Amino acid sequence: MIRKLRESLAVAPVANGAAAVLLVIVVVVSAGTAAANQGESPSREIGINAASAGLTLLYAPVKMTYSALGLVFGGIAYGLSGGDSDVLSAVVTPAVYGDYAVFPSHLRGQQKLEFIGRDPAYREQKVVDTTIVEEVY
Repeated sequence: MIRKLRESLAVAPVANGAAAVLLVIVVVVSAGTAAANQGESPSREIGINAASAGLTLLYAPVKMTYSALGLVFGGIAYGLSGGDSDVLSAVVTPAVYGDYAVFPSHLRGQQKLEFIGRDPAYREQKVVDTTIVEEVY
């Protein structure tokens, strides 16, 4: 039993390394394909994807900590308010909603990175057409 456990632990670093190499290959190939489709250089696309992944590794733990603390303090506020769900929502919604990862669209400026979340009912809606048409009666 112990020998099997040792053998499996000896193989685990090799499997993790192979998985990491495979992940890098997938990112490079997909970035090159996406860049070819969008007319951007593959190296720029790879750089944006790598920056996105690196920033997510820094950003995600901070956002998750903020969310967890928001849930804790929301529960405390709910209890202290005598069970008022509006108080709970006012504390929890900004903490829980929002982005948990940095995507390439955030780095390109196509989308805003939202740390403090908003209720989906109040999110900015994209304007499709701003033409005003006058009605004639």
